[in-house]
Amino acid sequence: MFVSSVAQVPVRHFSIQLLLLILVGCGPAEQPSVVADDQPPSYVGSDTCAACHQEQFDAWRDSHHELAMQHATESSVLGDFSGVEFRYFGTTSTFSERNGTYYVRTDDQNGNLQDFPVKYVFGVVPLQQYLVEFPGGKLQTLPIAWDSRPDEDGGQRWFHIYPDERIDHRDELHWTGREQNWNYMCAECHSTNLEKNYSADTDSFDTTWSEISVGCEGCHGPASVHISQAERDDFGSRAGLLTDLDDAGRATWQMNPDTGIAARSELRMRPPIQPEACGRCHSRRGITAAEYEFDKPLMDTHSPSLLEDRLYFADGQIREEVYVYGSFMQSRMYQAGVSCSDCHEPHSATLRTGPEPSAVCATCHLPTRFDSSEHHNHPVESVACVDCHMVSRDFMVVDGRRDHSFRIPRPDLTIATGSPNACNQCHSDQDAEWAAETVSDWYGGDDFRDHYGFAIHAGRTGGGNQPLIAAIGNNDFPGIARGTALSLLRPPYSQQVAQVIQTSIQSADPFVRLGALRALPGLQQELQVDWAAPLLSDRIRTIRIEAARVISPMRQQLHIRFEGAFRVAEQELKDSMLAIQERPESHINLGNLLVESGDASLGEAAFRTALRMEPEAVSPRANLADLFRRTSRDGDAEALLREGLEISPDEAAYHHSLGLLLVRDARQQDGLAELRSAAELQPENARFAYVYAVALNSLGEADAAIDYLHSIKDQFPGDFDISWALATMLRDQGRTEEARTIAADLDKVYPNVPPVQNLLQTL
Repeated sequence: MFVSSVAQVPVRHFSIQLLLLILVGCGPAEQPSVVADDQPPSYVGSDTCAACHQEQFDAWRDSHHELAMQHATESSVLGDFSGVEFRYFGTTSTFSERNGTYYVRTDDQNGNLQDFPVKYVFGVVPLQQYLVEFPGGKLQTLPIAWDSRPDEDGGQRWFHIYPDERIDHRDELHWTGREQNWNYMCAECHSTNLEKNYSADTDSFDTTWSEISVGCEGCHGPASVHISQAERDDFGSRAGLLTDLDDAGRATWQMNPDTGIAARSELRMRPPIQPEACGRCHSRRGITAAEYEFDKPLMDTHSPSLLEDRLYFADGQIREEVYVYGSFMQSRMYQAGVSCSDCHEPHSATLRTGPEPSAVCATCHLPTRFDSSEHHNHPVESVACVDCHMVSRDFMVVDGRRDHSFRIPRPDLTIATGSPNACNQCHSDQDAEWAAETVSDWYGGDDFRDHYGFAIHAGRTGGGNQPLIAAIGNNDFPGIARGTALSLLRPPYSQQVAQVIQTSIQSADPFVRLGALRALPGLQQELQVDWAAPLLSDRIRTIRIEAARVISPMRQQLHIRFEGAFRVAEQELKDSMLAIQERPESHINLGNLLVESGDASLGEAAFRTALRMEPEAVSPRANLADLFRRTSRDGDAEALLREGLEISPDEAAYHHSLGLLLVRDARQQDGLAELRSAAELQPENARFAYVYAVALNSLGEADAAIDYLHSIKDQFPGDFDISWALATMLRDQGRTEEARTIAADLDKVYPNVPPVQNLLQTL
């Protein structure tokens, strides 16, 4: 059903992954009645806004925003439903139309072919997806999409969004499964005034909205008070709206003829609002509050991802789809005061200067200086600004997204970290060494600034804490990069590292505080609690929640003066988990929190809920088995793990947990075999390798343990536990020189760490 009035109407929906653009839509709206300014504002519908804001409304009409989600009708469906077939790994899907309804015959949740009516279309260009209504108020997104680009650009065809992977009905990414659910994956960013209304008892949704896509109030907030004030011609604070998205104020961009770069005519007196508001949807993030709050920092209702390995290259370039915010936070543009609407017309979702990107760049960067061969060393008009400074990566096969970190091409970073660079993206027949030499010849090899990418790469690959310390202390680096560096610190910590964490806990930048909290577990418990406790009352909800998460397992050590703040922050932590209770991980996290609070029975119930939702999932079973072990129910733990192995015989986590259980139960050889299986099944897991080696040594097989550690040491450079175990085992065998060599190498990576210093003294 489609919402055709401003009242919330139940829906039965589903979709897939977030689109790059904020999706906008509207339906006919009733005229609101006059409301008092002290009444809670309500939603009035986008059509109501047109009466006074016709220009903006017209810009929005027929834009990608408005057309992003629609009913499946003859006018909205772009794909070929004339009975054509599409083959994918042995499955033939057929697209047809009967009596005005569009159907896809494809594999269902059991792998059988079934006809599914298309309920909605999703997106316009460069692709269009199709949504199917399922029982329980769910909408699912079909994995076969229509390439709506022109035929000459390779479009006008059906394609699978996972073209190189066989995603069948047994895969968690199958279109009928939880990972492709619109209510969770897409709804918040594709609808206005959305209420998921999930019922855990029935695993169903009764989702409601005011507008099916993101209309005016999706960004500006509910407008009833604004309308009332307009009718009275008596505007109050923020004209009756919940947020003021005007980041420009009285400032203009004034060109500096000496540098060729424009600067704001006056300093910004408040943090920019637009990146925080747009970031609600244009970011890779988790949810920390069930209800979105307008005019708040993004981190007050969401938790943006740091520069994680799976999402970003070491230098911060986009690796996976991250939706702009995390990239823009890294940019010099952001630091200079540039906001979203300086480049983008927010209502039409187009560039302010038209389709040519270099034209919008030219508004602040003199073309005579920058669009010249003297600057880019290419023939005039042969390259655009974005070719070098905003490289593009394709997601969902055909959807090119540009990196908004506005970076200078750094092929030297490619050599050092493996991150891509703009030069070799075009000159793919050359290598990074050629590109680095060319750039050095053009601009001088010593002109490049230091870059946090070197430190993040070191942190990811075992380069130790020293490069990270330098990056954390560099205030020229963006907060998101410094927070990432903090999160990559690895224990044991030297006094210098501890001091850096303590200082960072007090940083004004929330990204830095977040990273510092995530670094705390490497410290002694009393320091973790003492340093995290003040952040239980932080002004940012994500920081309060993270502080509660850190303190929770050690809550008995919390000083009485922080107990009230902890209770409040712990409830916020619980609320953040329940905000996504349709997800198994919500119940896993809730179970851990309940166990830490001393309520093992409720913790067990939460783990069982997660396991019921996903019977083949590893995490809830492993967590429940660990709870059984801690409550002296070893038999129940063993039975649960062996049941998991019957389902997934090659699951390394089950073998590892079972091995530890058997060793503790004095069944050493059986346990050792399980630990060995875990290490072999997941050879990239340093922890599994370390535990297996320690078990070998503990069971009297010291030579085998040493040989094994030697064989894997180079695979885990900089891993403290593996090098420490090898050095101490060699020492215990009387192989002092070999032990000293290993310990000395460890000291280079972890300097001034007391355990390493003490070990070297004994050698």
